[in-house]
Order: sequence, then structure tokens, then C-alpha cells
Amino acid sequence: MPTPAKGPRLGGSAAHERLMLANLATALFEHKRITTTEHRAKRLQPVAEKLITLAKRGDLHARRKVMTTVRRKDIVAELFEQTAPKFAERNGGYTRITKVAPRKGDNAPMAVIELVLEPVSPKQATVREAEKATARAATAAPTAEAPAEEQVAETTAAAVEAEAPAEQGSATEAVEAEATVEAQQADAEKAAQAADAEATEAEAGQAKGPVDPRK
Repeated sequence: MPTPAKGPRLGGSAAHERLMLANLATALFEHKRITTTEHRAKRLQPVAEKLITLAKRGDLHARRKVMTTVRRKDIVAELFEQTAPKFAERNGGYTRITKVAPRKGDNAPMAVIELVLEPVSPKQATVREAEKATARAATAAPTAEAPAEEQVAETTAAAVEAEAPAEQGSATEAVEAEATVEAQQADAEKAAQAADAEATEAEAGQAKGPVDPRK
């Protein structure tokens, strides 16, 4: 049961107060509206709304928790099977308190507490549909981002694989170019050596002088 509000206790003891609130909640769920003092109505409101929240769950554990407050099985069955489904579109605010004229005799402030059984207005329905759509979009966003990340990873892997053969090809071409340059340098050196040899032989022939045919 919710924490009691500050102020004077309804009964002579805490147990008496719990029994009074339980009887008021039973009468509220049976008649859908009751007239009581303003202080009792304000103390009853959180208790009744918590019981309706449990009834909306609808499981066995929730039913047993409601039975600890509302002892009448017919009222509990009606709360779970008929009253709670009417609050399916509401997230709170199941009860309404309306002040009425003071009680005759002691002039105590009185109020009517009732269940809000009216259907949700179209404006509220639109707002709730928008909230649900936003929640669904937020839930689906990570799921949509996961395939995108996988596609990025696959694209990166493909690019790396494509670059690897290109790098291997460029390395092979560089080796072949170096080998061609070295061969050209070797040929140039051989040609230079042959030219030097021919020049040396020519100089040696000139040093001996012309050959006399008469000898």
C-alpha cells in the first residue's frame, strides 16, 4: 500500500486506517463513484489507482496482491475482467475527485471520487500514437544501423582486397623496370669497353708506323 500522506490518521490505528481504505476501495470499484470526505478521497485515490494498475497486468500474482486489499472475489473479478480493460489506453489518472457542498451538521468538506470511464479523446489518442511511433522508431534505429555497419565493413574489406593485388602488381612492375634498367646499363658498359679496346688497338698500330712492302 502507498505511503500514507502527512496529516491525521483516518482511524484510531494504522490497521484501522488500512481497513477503512480497503472498504472505500471496494465500494468505489462496486459503485464506480462514492461520496466521502475530501480528506478520505485524497487518501483513497493513490490506493485505488495502484489496484487498477495491478488489475491491468492481469496475472495471478497481481490478482493475489489485489485480494489482500479487496476481499470480495466478485468485485476483484469485475475489476480484472470488466473495469481494467477500459483503462487500457490510459497510463494513469484512473480516478477523479470533485468537490461538492459541505456535509450538513458538522460542515465537513465533501468530495465525490469516481472512476474515469470515458473513452480517450481523439487528441489524446493522436498524442499517444505519436509517442508509440517515436518509441518504435527509437527501438528500430539500432537494428537498422547494424546492417549498415556490416555493409561498411564488407566494403572496406573488398577495398583492401582490391588494393592488395594492385600493390602486388605495382611491386612486380617496379622489379621488372629495375631489371630492365640494369640490363641497359650492362649493355652500355660492354659497348664502352669494346670502344675502349678498339681505340687502344688503333693507337698501338699508329705507334708501329707504316709497314714497308719491300721488306
